[in-house]
Amino acid sequence: MTLAYHQDTIAALATAPGRGGIGVVRVSGKGLEAFFDGLLRETPRARYATFCNFYSDSGDIIDQGLVLYFPAPNSFTGEDVLELQGHGGPVVMDQLLQRCVELGARLAKPGEFSERAFLNDKIDLAQAEAIADLIDAQTIQAAAGAMRSLQGAFSERVRQLVEKVIQLRVYVEAAIDFPEEEIDFLSDGHVSSELNQLIKLLDELLANARQGSLMREGMTIVLAGKPNSGKSSLLNALSGKDTAIVTDIAGTTRDVLREQIHIDGMPLHIVDTAGLRASGDSIEEEGMRRAWLEIEKADRVLLVVDSSQRYHLDPEAIWPEYFERFPGSDRVTVVLNKIDLSELPAGIQRRPFPVISLSAKQHTGLPSLVEHLKVCMGYTGAGEGSFTARRRHLQALNEAGGVLQNAARQLADHQAGELVAEDLRQVQTALSSITGEFTADDLLGEIFSSFCIGK
Repeated sequence: MTLAYHQDTIAALATAPGRGGIGVVRVSGKGLEAFFDGLLRETPRARYATFCNFYSDSGDIIDQGLVLYFPAPNSFTGEDVLELQGHGGPVVMDQLLQRCVELGARLAKPGEFSERAFLNDKIDLAQAEAIADLIDAQTIQAAAGAMRSLQGAFSERVRQLVEKVIQLRVYVEAAIDFPEEEIDFLSDGHVSSELNQLIKLLDELLANARQGSLMREGMTIVLAGKPNSGKSSLLNALSGKDTAIVTDIAGTTRDVLREQIHIDGMPLHIVDTAGLRASGDSIEEEGMRRAWLEIEKADRVLLVVDSSQRYHLDPEAIWPEYFERFPGSDRVTVVLNKIDLSELPAGIQRRPFPVISLSAKQHTGLPSLVEHLKVCMGYTGAGEGSFTARRRHLQALNEAGGVLQNAARQLADHQAGELVAEDLRQVQTALSSITGEFTADDLLGEIFSSFCIGK
């Protein structure tokens, strides 16, 4: 799998750009003697922090700081790795990085250090993705889940499942290869039992992965409704700060406003949109166009209604334009706002569609709304053994689950051992794509290109 392109020595700034007390330049490649001679003028002791001067080509001192040297294969990338820790000014770091290029390194692409660690079998693909997830974690729970994935918790469960699939494949293929045996191995109940056990284990893993995906990506809700229904007040109430301007003048919000909060470790992305109404104002019309774009992408749409005015409870009557665009949609929750004026009781009503009564101004009924949003996404909270997961992991698990169900049907209906064996092969391939054992090069490029430079 390793290409000539991955034989180059690479270098990158491993700390965030800008001013800081310390900046780190990371170098990885085969044989770093040129850096010892030209940059440090000494050979640092392996796996010890060494205080050194960093020299330019002319012999001037660029900076001084600590050097960490990790010889291959005992390094993050599996190659010789040099970390230069200097003063974190942008000019100093740029000089140090340029000096590394003069000595034969090229600038690393985003995620290339992690990619090399994967290609050199230091980590699997799920662990590599967990590095980026740990950096991007938006909650304490998501960071803890990413760390568990980085330590291999998710990968180990996938490998255990793959091992069981392989064992069953061997059994089924042996039954196919030796049909003259007196015992019919396909009808003795063992294969059926094992398939059902695999389906159960995969369902449990998929449920855990869904929670991990929610911890990583969260939920997006869009606040929609007529002008002056209290959408901006609800945004402020949920976020706990005055993000949006609130006035009695209809049409105050003309653009999309965004805020983020956390619900038991799940990021909640809140989008407040312009009031939906016919308008000759070109700015307001553009705001409504943007609102529809956000509504299309939302996990849930909160249709905010002023309960102090005359209103309907049927969302199709309140908002026919939405259901013309998205017929049969079940993503809408009606929020009866301003119950401090209408004197309606706070809470949730279970109709054919959910209706929640609250007062954004007085924060009455907000806990019911928050709990409702968790239920909508199926989020049960970050458990002790939780791990982060990505959409591609869910897709692979769903694919494997569908094929396992098909294998069970093939066995029950037709005793088709060859088809069961082929289904098990497909399950193995789908599951192994999670850890990267079977993964297309273009997918690897897509995954690692989203990483930070220097990771």
